[in-house]
Amino acid sequence: MGKEDDLALWRRVAETVKPLEGRKVRFRRKAEPPSSEPAADKAAPRIKAPARQQAPPKPLPAQAAASSPMLAHGQTAGVDGRTASRLRRGKLPIEATLDLHGYRQTDAHHALISFVTSQQAAGRRCVLVVTGKGSRGENGGVLRHKVPLWLNNSPLRDKVLAFDFARPEHGGGGALYVLLRRKRDF
Repeated sequence: MGKEDDLALWRRVAETVKPLEGRKVRFRRKAEPPSSEPAADKAAPRIKAPARQQAPPKPLPAQAAASSPMLAHGQTAGVDGRTASRLRRGKLPIEATLDLHGYRQTDAHHALISFVTSQQAAGRRCVLVVTGKGSRGENGGVLRHKVPLWLNNSPLRDKVLAFDFARPEHGGGGALYVLLRRKRDF
């Protein structure tokens, strides 16, 4: 359909519209289709812009290469309901704690990798990672936002089953319960 066909169809539809019963018509103007273009632009010749080429997709981070889906706070796919509930309520025994207060971002990342790797190797199941709530703006600190991303990336993603915000007595929004996969010896 061309522009003229669209306009003719719009006019036919607009003529069939009647005001609701009991309502007065305040004004009546010629039925014109809504237009996003100013009137001055209609007279100017239109030049079709070249089609935007989409940028090639960025390479996926290492976590996408793993068969495991992305984790988010409280997401417990692959964890039985009782364990998920106990993790969420802070009822699983915390077997080790990593406090990242005062760490710079790169140091915190290395410490997290080392901590999670060693705790899983030791057969630990639930650990607490304290990031702090941060004081930068309304969204909190850098580590509070980075730690969940790091837990989703290699080499940690294949070691982590789930994570969730801690209960207030364990640090609240400034700490995470991390449920580790059991170490399997094949």
